[in-house]
Amino acid sequence: MSRSIKIDQIDKEEQLLVRLVWACEVEGLTQAEAAERFGTTRLRVNKGLREARRRGILRVSVDSIYTAAADLEWQMQRRFGLTSVNVVPSPEDPGAVSRLVSAGLGAHLGTLLETPEIKAFGMSWGNTLNLATRYMQPINRPDLEIISVMGGVSRGSDVNGYEIATRLADLCNAEHSFFTAPLFAGSPESQRRFVEQDVIAEMLDKVRSCDAVALATSDLRHSLLVRDALPRDIDPEELIALGGVGDITGHVLDANGEMIDHPINQRVIGISLDDLARIPNVILAAGGAHKVPIILAALRRGIVDTLVTDTNTAQALLEAAGD
Repeated sequence: MSRSIKIDQIDKEEQLLVRLVWACEVEGLTQAEAAERFGTTRLRVNKGLREARRRGILRVSVDSIYTAAADLEWQMQRRFGLTSVNVVPSPEDPGAVSRLVSAGLGAHLGTLLETPEIKAFGMSWGNTLNLATRYMQPINRPDLEIISVMGGVSRGSDVNGYEIATRLADLCNAEHSFFTAPLFAGSPESQRRFVEQDVIAEMLDKVRSCDAVALATSDLRHSLLVRDALPRDIDPEELIALGGVGDITGHVLDANGEMIDHPINQRVIGISLDDLARIPNVILAAGGAHKVPIILAALRRGIVDTLVTDTNTAQALLEAAGD
């Protein structure tokens, strides 16, 4: 409905702004076409549209299931200093969060791994990363190498790092290599002997040279780490009692992102968290209420560059982080 003017004067400036908005946003004219119609320059049209937004003449309303996700991506990026954030809508069924986050990661990797600058890509293990490969379209990158970045477990399954790295390499028509060592040594002393071996040192150097890596995580009660990899002499409840909220590549962290004071952290055979932080793009994919403390711990430690999660988890992370 049109409105009546309340004064007997015409605001030429506002009239032009409205004409420019209508031409570009409603009729779909380019800025150059609008400039020609109204006898002005393209620069003037550009400045006019910015001024219309500033005055509230032009307002954007986004009506989509992805609107909240886009807003949270912006908030998360600013709050935690992340390079990139990919937030997917949360499902009605909390049990389906992992599948949605996996789909988001698969889409992200499909784009990232087409980038020629990525020559060596590291892959962790876990259900989220396993499912992510199911949502990827094949690409042709024979110059790419997929590297498993964590030690393995004796139990064969789709979530083991060897199987995931092989599947991703097949999808990319890429080379692949494995970190052929157990995830944990029997003691801190045997861990030191392991990493001093030439073959282990060479594998660690290869992991450190990755241009990007993808990681998953979980808490200490629902984790595949606890189910399949934690040494039998370690009770997860004692890790929780010491403040452990989850693990990153086998290292158990507290809520502030510090490693808990427990020998388990000296038994990890793999890249250190400090080395991990030096990799240009560390991608963490995780979602669900039980994972909020460990995701926040990883963000606080500063080892994450790209986060893939869902809207409910992102909102919970912002609330838990406070101001």
